[in-house]
Amino acid sequence: MDYENEKVLKLVFPDQYEEFLNSENSKDVTEYMFKLGSLKIDQLKKEKIRLQDETKQNVEQTQDLAVNNYKTFIQTAECSREIYRKFVEAEKRAESLEKKLPDFASTCENFLASSSNINAARRLNSLTLTRNAELLEILELPQLMETCIREGKYDEALELAAYVQRVGSKHGNIPVISVTVEAAWHTMLMQLLSQLRTDLQLPKCLQVVGYLRRMQAFSTAELKLKFLQIRTSWFKNLLAKIPQDDAHLHLTKTIEATRVHLFNIITQYRAIFSEVDDATSGVSISISADQNAADEGKIFHSWLHDQIVEFITTLEKDLSSNEINSYDTILGQCMYFGLSFSRVGIDFRGLIAPVFVKVISLKFQTTIAKITHQFEQDLEQYTLINKVPTGIKRSKVGDNTECNNHPPESLLDFTPLAIYCNEVLTIFNELRLCAPIALASTVSEVLEGSLTKVCKNILSFYRQEQQAFTAPERECFIRFCSCFAYDLIPYLQRCVHLIFPPPSIANHLGINVLTLQKHGITYFKQKKILEPIAYLLPDKIDAVIKQITEVSIGTRVSQPTAVESDQPIEDKNDE
Repeated sequence: MDYENEKVLKLVFPDQYEEFLNSENSKDVTEYMFKLGSLKIDQLKKEKIRLQDETKQNVEQTQDLAVNNYKTFIQTAECSREIYRKFVEAEKRAESLEKKLPDFASTCENFLASSSNINAARRLNSLTLTRNAELLEILELPQLMETCIREGKYDEALELAAYVQRVGSKHGNIPVISVTVEAAWHTMLMQLLSQLRTDLQLPKCLQVVGYLRRMQAFSTAELKLKFLQIRTSWFKNLLAKIPQDDAHLHLTKTIEATRVHLFNIITQYRAIFSEVDDATSGVSISISADQNAADEGKIFHSWLHDQIVEFITTLEKDLSSNEINSYDTILGQCMYFGLSFSRVGIDFRGLIAPVFVKVISLKFQTTIAKITHQFEQDLEQYTLINKVPTGIKRSKVGDNTECNNHPPESLLDFTPLAIYCNEVLTIFNELRLCAPIALASTVSEVLEGSLTKVCKNILSFYRQEQQAFTAPERECFIRFCSCFAYDLIPYLQRCVHLIFPPPSIANHLGINVLTLQKHGITYFKQKKILEPIAYLLPDKIDAVIKQITEVSIGTRVSQPTAVESDQPIEDKNDE
């Protein structure tokens, strides 16, 4: 480096010149300084901008490098930390080794001392060799037992297990044999329990439980509980395979499967555990000295209660589906199911009836509510324009019973009433196939409430349209009200009594028909129903109620079948 260049560098680095000469980058800086000295003024001005751009580019490249390779940096840090941890761990182990060296030395000395016993061990090996045949017979016992279990020869496997126990009590437990036999024993137990998860007949079931008893793997109470758990698991899996797409099919198959298989499980349980106390046969448990036996009986009683409750839950769930219309066939199956279980002292038909009553009642109420709402919509679209009296003769309340089974012909003049009557007759025709007597009051009350709403809807229609009524329209509306009051309501009352004959209900309650009528059971409160439009009706209601009462009291028990002749009214609107 010449003198001038050295002088320039001293001017640039006045305080750090010596350090600059000793640094690694001194050569590059010197070359760059020479390069700057050769640049013109314009190039020097641009050099600052170039350096700033290059600095910015280096910063961005550094950031990109950090972002793109952050995993490498993290891994490097983790490796460093792991290396440091392992060095610390190695240091600790070295210290631990240093502490254990004296013990190791003493152990080596002990080994030297024990090596003197090698001759004694050699003699023992010679003795073992001489009795090789006897030892092989014992050592082959686990393999022989596994073969017996694999081929289903459980009697022979149990005999081998008993022999191993005798050998163990005589010569002490042999670890090689005891561990292997214990594994085979567990395999045999699992096989027997898995057989209980199949569709077993009573003889096979007795045989399997007999093996379990001989194995003494469970106490009597535990065996009972295990038997019920496994058989219930198989039974639930069987029910789960029944298709649930069709509620009617699912319910019928569930009833049949539950009746057959649950009865078989109960029969098997009682045949196997014959010492079951009176609780299993439906008799209440009394406090006795043997509390354990009573508790075991409670196990079966509780299990059976759970199965029946679960069946009732499934029954109620499927019955609530809209896919089931014929409750009579389902009811017949369920009653046969409950009756068949009476042979084992478990007649639960009393639990089935409330389910059908609840479901049928709910469906009837829902349907009547829809019919009532439909009438309201039909009445909103109904008009009395061009509705002139047709002169059709209405059915008399005092006509013979056979004729009264048909809807009044006067309903044909008024479409909303005809449609309403049709819908009610449809639900009646479904109800009569399976009409629980417990629903007699509910049906009459629900229908009475519906008729009350219908009457209020008629009154609302009158209030909205009365100012625009002409004389023929007003006369037609009075005929409309009269048809509702003197034809439709009495006819529906007769239909209710055909489904629920008052003599039958009175006989069931132990009262007479007059008392039944006095308390309003299955009898409409017609004055209350017609109260909103009473001022629009001719004064005939008392006579009509009296005639209907006389007909209802004289209704015979054999008349409910007459409802079969209830035919839906055709829509013959005069428009």
